[in-house]
Formats: sequence, structure tokens, C-alpha cells
Amino acid sequence: MAKNTSSSAFRKIDIDQYNEDNFKEDEAEQSAPTGPDEGEVCALLNQGRYVEALKLVLSNAPLGTTDQQIKDSALALTLKVLLAIKSAQIEEVVGTLSRDDIDVLMKYIYRGFEYPSEGSSGHLLLWHEKAYNIGGSGSIVRVLSDRMKV
Repeated sequence: MAKNTSSSAFRKIDIDQYNEDNFKEDEAEQSAPTGPDEGEVCALLNQGRYVEALKLVLSNAPLGTTDQQIKDSALALTLKVLLAIKSAQIEEVVGTLSRDDIDVLMKYIYRGFEYPSEGSSGHLLLWHEKAYNIGGSGSIVRVLSDRMKV
């Protein structure tokens, strides 16, 4: 009939694991990204291979790291590449990028807007216009809602 209710075994269950409102930070990648190789990017820039330099910088973006120094050096290197490309070539360069690369490019553009340097804002606005033409408003939404910042 009646079961023994004096047992306390039910108290060992962690009920918080079943609560969907319980927030846990997503685990970042175990290997810490170090960002793009500055020597390789500068060599590509000196050879005039701007598209390859931009693709290298975007594909090696330190998205999963929490080290701010790595992120700042990657931003400086990316802005160096973006400012090296002439305004007339921007549309052609953006056309060669994949959707994921355009999203990372938008992240760098918005981060560049946060810390403007002399003459960079106008150039970044041109990059934003061309990236928006290809990526659309979906790219902006993905960048603003993503927790993995550059």
C-alpha cells in the first residue's frame, strides 16, 4: 500500500539541469585562436595580393578567444588591409567573399567604427555599403546578435 517516504534519495537530483531558464555560457573552442599571421598578411599586401590578404585575415579571426590583446592586434591588421584596398576595388573584393567572410567583415567594420582613426570612417562606410549590398540586412542581424565578437 503505502511506500516508505522517509527516504531522502530524491534530494540528490539536481533539478536546475531541467530548468530551461538556467543560463550557462557556451564553452569556447578548446584551442585558443591566435589570429592572423601578421608577417604573412604584410607579405601579401606588399605583393599587391589584397584579396588573398583579406581572406586570410577574415578566415583567421580570433572569434573564440577572450584575450583582448589578440583581438586588438587582429583588428589593427584587418583595418590595415581594408585601408590598403582602393575605393574602386571594394565592390570587386567583396564579391569574392563567402557569406561567413562577409559576416566577419561586418564585425570588423563595426569594431572599426568603435575606434575610428584618421580617415578610416569614410573608408569603412564604403566597405559597409558594399558588404550590405551582398550580405543584406541578415548579415547585420547576425553580427549584432552573435556573442562571438572580434
